Amino acid sequence: MKTHTVTVGNLKIGGGHPVSVQTMCNTDTLDIEASVAQCKRVAAAGAQLIRLTTQAPPQVRAFARIKDTLSQQGIHVPLAADVHFSADTAMEVARVADKVRINPGNFSRDPSQATALLGTLIEACNQYHTALRIGVNHGSLPAHILEQYGDTPDGMCRAAMEYLTICRDLRFTNVVVSIKSSNTRVMVQANRLLVERMKEAGMTYPIHLGVTESGSGRQGRLKSAAGIITLLKEGIGDTFRVSLTEPPEQEIHFGKLFLPLLSRQHAVAVAVAAADSAPTVAAKASTPAPTTPGATSAASAATAATPSSITAATSAEATEATPAASVCIDTSATPSSDEEVLWNQLIVSACYEWAPGLLDGTIDWKTLPMPFVEASFATKEELIDFCMDLLQATRCVFTKPEYISCPGCGRTKFDLEETVRAVKEATAHLKGCTIAIMGCIVNGPGEMADAQYGYVGEGNGKITLYKGKTPVMRGIPQEEAVQHLLELIESEQQSPGNGAP
Repeated sequence: MKTHTVTVGNLKIGGGHPVSVQTMCNTDTLDIEASVAQCKRVAAAGAQLIRLTTQAPPQVRAFARIKDTLSQQGIHVPLAADVHFSADTAMEVARVADKVRINPGNFSRDPSQATALLGTLIEACNQYHTALRIGVNHGSLPAHILEQYGDTPDGMCRAAMEYLTICRDLRFTNVVVSIKSSNTRVMVQANRLLVERMKEAGMTYPIHLGVTESGSGRQGRLKSAAGIITLLKEGIGDTFRVSLTEPPEQEIHFGKLFLPLLSRQHAVAVAVAAADSAPTVAAKASTPAPTTPGATSAASAATAATPSSITAATSAEATEATPAASVCIDTSATPSSDEEVLWNQLIVSACYEWAPGLLDGTIDWKTLPMPFVEASFATKEELIDFCMDLLQATRCVFTKPEYISCPGCGRTKFDLEETVRAVKEATAHLKGCTIAIMGCIVNGPGEMADAQYGYVGEGNGKITLYKGKTPVMRGIPQEEAVQHLLELIESEQQSPGNGAP
């Protein structure tokens, strides 16, 4: 999709500029020292935009100090403020932030006031040369949208278009839009629909991509890569964030691996070869690491993006020619000790080749051989497990618990990374259930729309457990909550008519 250029500090988004990679701090914004330190780490990792949660005036003041401190230390990566539930806070932070993200689901509780409030915010953005992101989340749509359209891709698009229309009517163009979901199919469908709606309206706003609450580890990476890469491959998306319940540096390291896929000049050779009478298309790429985070092309923005050669059979060939076509990772050029890098490369290349067809159903996953990817560093059993995880990320089949967990931010009420680890360890034996671990109330209850069970922080060391969208246990001490969650799930699965699949 052709988009116009939006300026965010020293970063250009859209308008044919390279796709950029961004992240969000998971520190308490009021902890200025910790936030500055984390910003420095993610900037060194290659982040091109950094977002911090900004709940109220105290966080606005802290945000300003963080930005000033970074600038004094020669770090000029643009900073974005993430604002929920307070239009006044958005207007205040627009004076100091390079970009302000608002959520149509909670920017104005009264839809009739949205136009006036957004107009006032736009005045501030114009005065202080601040960009704006209209950030729609599947789990926090406006009430009037939910009542009329439900939490559907159509509803998500309508929420975005209401705010984009106001921006257009006020002739404010320095706007980026995003539509996110933890469900990869919903995320892809909603963004495609958004492109259609914007084209019909003559809009060219740049699009920010992301699979929200994707989780951690391989599952989280596969979900993010499946959704984001599928759209980037179609020419949709000008910037993106990989949301992981891990240190934000990991989001950048992994996200930068997507970028070489966008640049054809780094495809050194394309050839057709025969293997067991099955045609495959071989594409080998070698991308040198850049010396600076700001790159002049999408491909050169990746650091050591593809140190190994990648041979990949296209999903189209796989569907038309043979089920034996596979993604192969040649590790001859890669130190065998860096196994994490190899797995990350395999995730990216496998999603590039297989995710679009698996998400759309143009590839019949039931006919695929197991494994349908190859890598010399992994055993057949490991690759079969990997393929099953990819099928789960694309929502073809569920053979393990599905975890929805936010990446954490300054609103998080507990040690999210450790809690996710503990929940996974306690529930790994369960099958066919979806468990959400959410740090706060912003997306928590809403983003659990696809979850059977939820674990949400209340604050003050207390947790609320949910069954579906209904809270069933409140005020549980954090140290007891994982065990209570396990007991809740097991009791439900053992009750008549609710056995585990």
